[in-house]
Amino acid sequence: MEQLLAGKRALVTGGGRGIGAAIARALAGAGARVTVCGRTQRDLDALAQEIGGAAVQVDLADRAATDAMLAQVGAVDVLVNNAGVAESAPLERTDDAIWDRILELDVTSAFRVTRALAPAMIEAGFGRIINVASNAGVSGYGYSVAYCAAKHAMVGMTRALAVDLARTGVTINALCPGWVETRLAEEAVTRIATKTGRSTEAARAQLENMSPQRRMLAPEEVAHAALMLCGPGARGIHGQTIVIDGGAVLK
Repeated sequence: MEQLLAGKRALVTGGGRGIGAAIARALAGAGARVTVCGRTQRDLDALAQEIGGAAVQVDLADRAATDAMLAQVGAVDVLVNNAGVAESAPLERTDDAIWDRILELDVTSAFRVTRALAPAMIEAGFGRIINVASNAGVSGYGYSVAYCAAKHAMVGMTRALAVDLARTGVTINALCPGWVETRLAEEAVTRIATKTGRSTEAARAQLENMSPQRRMLAPEEVAHAALMLCGPGARGIHGQTIVIDGGAVLK
């Protein structure tokens, strides 16, 4: 049986580890030629070797570097905008630098990459754009004003572009995971434990208990949804926010 994405080219931003790496593996397993980009060369190179793909080191908050990466990668059939950063702080400590950093990486970079790569998809009559947002893009959480704003913006961008792309053969959707077993989650556990004096086990349980399933997701669960959106049978799934969080947010 022919692989789902045989002959297709894919770009996964923030692809060196966590959700991005899991999605890159899933796309490669379906036959795609995958390029992963991100900031940590060692992680990118190891993954590229594992999946038979390519790796490009880039800081997507650097617009000139992003443009150079896009010129190097060229046209793709599948774009996964996964790169992002999360920082938590109360309003009075959310300064302009935090706000600008999170908005730039979590949504502006995705917009710029999409703007650069979508035209070739439109010309080809096929494309899949998958924006990895968060359930913080459909709800609100304390000490996360910049992060929630960025993820809401990602969802809004997805919906608006879905209207523009509706007749082109290109689909765009947003995946909105809750807490996932990644380095970001481990950093959050450590931060909670340090600030509250609780054990790491108690801090982890606090995050797990945000889901009715009382667990964090595996990155592969998000990758499963991403791969599903790439298939021809998913043509009608367009402009949607797909929440993957064990039922923490019901909408």
